[in-house]
Amino acid sequence: MSNFTPTERTKIRRKPDRGSYDRELIYSILDEAFVCHLGFVVDGQPYVVPTNYVRVGDRLFLHGSIASRLMKTLASGAPFCLSVTLLDGIVFAPTAVGHSVNYRSVVVMGKAESIEGQAAKLAAMRDFVEYVNRGRWATVRPPSEQELKGTMVLAVPLVEASAKVRTGFAVDDGEAYVSPAWTGVLPMKWAPQAPVPDPRGNPAIPVPANILDYSRPQ
Repeated sequence: MSNFTPTERTKIRRKPDRGSYDRELIYSILDEAFVCHLGFVVDGQPYVVPTNYVRVGDRLFLHGSIASRLMKTLASGAPFCLSVTLLDGIVFAPTAVGHSVNYRSVVVMGKAESIEGQAAKLAAMRDFVEYVNRGRWATVRPPSEQELKGTMVLAVPLVEASAKVRTGFAVDDGEAYVSPAWTGVLPMKWAPQAPVPDPRGNPAIPVPANILDYSRPQ
């Protein structure tokens, strides 16, 4: 897999040693994350909206109501910025200003394209469900024709993207370690908890293995 070519919009300027344009790394972060934040501007007012997505090959798919301001704006061809972050740890330093976090993040700059046609939209919806939980599509009712009509699906070609990653311990000078404070890293990991059954569901249906053993990426 080739690297992304840095552009004026994606070039890492602050701490460039932490930046990467490696396509495999960027895709791995996108595939593990679950929620992105989309930044866009409407009538001079900036907005940042959280939403979910799915990566299929060299494109990201977004979906939402046809009445959504976010979806209508992106469908118009307006430029936007998409970002995801995975928190890997809290870095405890010997000085107050030395504290930091270990993370993996991706920023994507782009424009969206509308996905038209019932078959194409249905395929994208299947990708969304499978991204949430592999194997789930086969067990649920697929979208109805009316539900598909009320849903907008957008594709984002992955052309401009960059990653930024921090690992390791504090970067304070050695003299700072005379502090009596504990120093080190507290690892962080997003982990599922015990499934809670819907009281309206069939109590005879056991929790499936792909939910009991849930992990990311799917």
